[in-house]
Amino acid sequence: MASAQRDPRYHQDYIARIRYSNALPPPPNPPKLLDIPNTGLSSGQYTGAGFASRLVREQPLNIEADAELGMPIDLIGLPGVFDGDEKGMLGRNYSMSIVRTSRLILWTVILALPNPPAPHPHDRPLLRPLSALGKASSMPSAVSFLRRTEYLTGASGGSRIEASASRDLIRSRNQNAQRPRRKPDMAKDNPVNIIRHIVKGFDLAYPQDAYKGPDTTTQIRGAEPTPAEREDWAKPRHPTKPDLKVLDSYPVLPDFDAVPEMGAYLVMKFQTNPVPSSERYDERLDVALLRPLESESAAGIQQGEDGMKAWDYRLFLPGSQAVAGVKRKFSVLDPDRDEDSLYTDEQDTDPDARCFRYEQVRAYETYQQAGQLNNEYGDTVALILNDGTDERLQKGAYYHPISARTFIRPRRTGVQRNGAAGEDEEDRIDIAEVTVREYTEEEQAVRLEKRAAYDAFVES
Repeated sequence: MASAQRDPRYHQDYIARIRYSNALPPPPNPPKLLDIPNTGLSSGQYTGAGFASRLVREQPLNIEADAELGMPIDLIGLPGVFDGDEKGMLGRNYSMSIVRTSRLILWTVILALPNPPAPHPHDRPLLRPLSALGKASSMPSAVSFLRRTEYLTGASGGSRIEASASRDLIRSRNQNAQRPRRKPDMAKDNPVNIIRHIVKGFDLAYPQDAYKGPDTTTQIRGAEPTPAEREDWAKPRHPTKPDLKVLDSYPVLPDFDAVPEMGAYLVMKFQTNPVPSSERYDERLDVALLRPLESESAAGIQQGEDGMKAWDYRLFLPGSQAVAGVKRKFSVLDPDRDEDSLYTDEQDTDPDARCFRYEQVRAYETYQQAGQLNNEYGDTVALILNDGTDERLQKGAYYHPISARTFIRPRRTGVQRNGAAGEDEEDRIDIAEVTVREYTEEEQAVRLEKRAAYDAFVES
């Protein structure tokens, strides 16, 4: 019974609350809170450039603009200052440093020693003035650039004074007067020197045509080739692969007979394959036709100052059996190129006349182009090697100018169904009958005019 009347025990934690007092005074410069309207960050006024400028104009200054800006100068440590004696301040050098914070300006006067110790030699470079920084001394200070004069006595007994530097200068002048003068070398970037070295390359290739006379406004004598350059031209070697041997060489020549009416050729590049994919190359692309049309869809293509504009095109291809005949018609080496038997089809308007039948494949539009039509011999040329097959021309690599490059892509279906810009549905051509003829007199005159700009033997 006694154990049953005992009080039950409970677990209890002791909780103590201690308060720490802060006896420090409040800061002398309490922070200033600005009353800024809360309009949300979505307005963007807090990130704008004029937000801080507007706050400066609206918020008044809370600093008393007195002589010391509210903070007295600490003069403790200066002897005699508080007794009215300013000799210590005027007779010594003091430096004053100002440390600025966001709300506090501290003024500190540093007392300088009357006889400061000499700086360590390692610290002398750190004490150089700002004007001497970055300028390394090329001559030690202990070495004088002046030469000491000497007193000499003449053989006649009279005394005279002569500087040793002057005597050495006279001796060097006498020695240089006996030597033949060398002509100063012409600067490498001189335009005449550049032309001489360019002409030197042609003189090495064609020594029989080298010009040896005096320089004129139209003729400049080339630089003299070195023996090493003559040997390199006679026995060419690969710069990095000495085992390679030259099998044949071709002189680079212009092909003026192939100059078109425009004066240069155009490169047309398809964005996608214009014909169905197959394992063999489709030779019809070698004789394909592109009919240009006025373009409205390519109005956004940038046009150059020379008037180069973007066009729409329609691609026409012949039948596979007509490829060989078309190539023979354009071959100047084929003696039967004028025969009508090379044509594969009859004309619809005249059954007795023969032609090549071309069918339209699809319409294309210009999406990018580069080049200048008025710069025929620009950055790109095409080379055709002639190893003697063409009897009209000598052996060589003939270059043909390419003035512009055009990149075309298929037109969209809706635009193609309604016809190309500048072409009515009734005037749309689906089949073209092509015949080959010689140039007319007007066309030949245009070609000769373009050729005369580069060929001095042709009169325009």
